Amino acid sequence: MSDEQQSIKIAISGKSGCGNSTTSRRVAALLGFPMINYTFHTIADEKDMDFQEVCRLAEEDSSWDLHVDRRQVEMAHEAGSCVLGSRLAIWILEDADLTVYLTAPKHVRSERIHKREGGDLKQVARETEERDRRDHDRYLRLYGIDNDDYAFCDLIIDTTNLLPQAVAEHIVKEVHRRFSIPGSSENGNI
Repeated sequence: MSDEQQSIKIAISGKSGCGNSTTSRRVAALLGFPMINYTFHTIADEKDMDFQEVCRLAEEDSSWDLHVDRRQVEMAHEAGSCVLGSRLAIWILEDADLTVYLTAPKHVRSERIHKREGGDLKQVARETEERDRRDHDRYLRLYGIDNDDYAFCDLIIDTTNLLPQAVAEHIVKEVHRRFSIPGSSENGNI
């Protein structure tokens, strides 16, 4: 995209198991935009640490969250047009041109996480519920953000019965509808 063309920032959020990362990657690929997804998983990989350990440390030291969130916004601004996919993207990317929140019931999210990571389904369900609670409490404490309040979003998509490609295509059609993107068709077909 040239400098004269409009920069489009898309923020996609959702709780664990909603398809946030998968959808963000697909939307970015379909639009040819960079994807920004700097998370605790990224830090764990960078520092060769266990993901659960990073999460535990973040609960004790807010600098972990602040670093991740600050870095995501910096990367989005450096990128110009981009897709930022994270738990807090819709809240922290204040200049997002399109905000999308993905939802799914807890049991669906737990089943997806179980399929992706394995383990005992009941244990995964307990851990998912506990992670939701910890994340909610931490976001309230750090930012005053209630991540259960997403009614302000431009799009809210229940991913329960949708394949990731269908979710991504729905978002891309909305981008084509709202913005003039070179090479996009009038009807938003992908």
